[in-house]
Amino acid sequence: MGRGYGAARPMTKPETKPEPETLYILLVETGRAEGDGLPEGATGAALICYASGRTEKHAVDETVKVLREAGMAPLEVSSYGTQDASDLELGDEERALMARARAENAVIVAQVTILDD
Repeated sequence: MGRGYGAARPMTKPETKPEPETLYILLVETGRAEGDGLPEGATGAALICYASGRTEKHAVDETVKVLREAGMAPLEVSSYGTQDASDLELGDEERALMARARAENAVIVAQVTILDD
C-alpha cells in the first residue's frame, strides 16, 4: 500500500457575508399589456416602488421581473436612490412600507398614477 501523508482535510473558503439589503425608491413607467389591470383608455402607468436589493441594479432587475410576472409592461425605471440618501420627504406610511419591503426582501408598489392621452 502507498504511504499516506496524513488525513485529508476539506478545503475551507473564507467566510463571506452577503451584502446587506438596501431599500431603493424607484419610479417605473409602464406601457400597456393584455391583462395588465389598467383601465380602458389608459396608455400606461407610473408606479412608485420600494424595492430591496444588494445593489441598485439588483433592485431594478427584481422590480422589473415582479412587474412582468404581474402582467405589466415596464418601459423605463428611474431611481430616486436609497431611503437614506433620498431628498424626498417621507411620511410614516411610506416609512412603514419601506421597512416592510426591506424586512420581506420584497418589491412594494406604493403609488400608481394612470397615464392617458
